[in-house]
Order: sequence, then C-alpha cells, then structure tokens
Amino acid sequence: MSEAAIKSKSPAKSIRRRARELALQGIYQWRLTGGAAAQIEKQIREEKGMGRYDADFFCALLHGVLTQHATLEAAVTRHLDRTLDELSPIEFSVLLLGAYELLHHPEIPYRVIINEAVELTKTFGGTDGHKYVNGVLDKMAAQVRATEAR
Repeated sequence: MSEAAIKSKSPAKSIRRRARELALQGIYQWRLTGGAAAQIEKQIREEKGMGRYDADFFCALLHGVLTQHATLEAAVTRHLDRTLDELSPIEFSVLLLGAYELLHHPEIPYRVIINEAVELTKTFGGTDGHKYVNGVLDKMAAQVRATEAR
C-alpha cells in the first residue's frame, strides 16, 4: 500500500489537535533553550508544511503556558511523585500544557484535555509516559475541576 493511500485512510487531525502539537513543540523548545515566546512563535509559524491549525488557539496556549510557567509548575508539582527535573522534556511540556488548559479553559471538558495530553504524549513521548501524564492530570482535574469531575 502506498504512503498516499495510508494517509488517506488515517483520520485527519482536528485543527485544535494540530494547534496543541505546535504549542507543545514550542514549549519543548522553550524548555530546552529558554528562548523568548515571541521568537519561538515566529519560528514555528515560519516552518513549512505545518498543515491546518487553529492559529489563535496555538498562540493562546503557547503564550499562556510560557508566561505562567511558574504558577503551572507549582500546580503540577503538587501531584508528582518526583521532581520536575526528573521528568522527560516531553512529559514536562505536556503537563504544563494540560495544566494550563485545566486552569484557563473551563469551556473545554477536563476529559478532553486529559485525552489530548495523553495522545500528545503517546505521539511524542516515551513508551509509558502517557500513563504518568494521565495520572497526574487526573489528580489535578479532581482538585481544580472538582464539580465537573464528580
């Protein structure tokens, strides 16, 4: 089967999923290089072959996470069984992204946020990283979205 035939049978990613992927790449880059949010955004937007994505959502996620990273790190740390430095850069980045969405996007159901975080970790992370991300974000959702989580 040709590559084109395989691609045509795979479901297309939603524009929000693609925005999350791009935001994750920006957060990951920031984690490794410490670059400025505006420069990271510019670099990502200039890349070729990005596909369709929700540009406003991407921008909100990237800038939201990077400007509030200290608060998000504190919120996530309460639910970890290790230090942030012991997390892989992907797990760290996905957890910040998921925490940001849980805290700042109440219009998105917490189960959707957790599922998206798990899928991002499966795609970009290590073998069992998605299980850890799921557990941490589930504990966080039970605390910050107690009414919805019941």
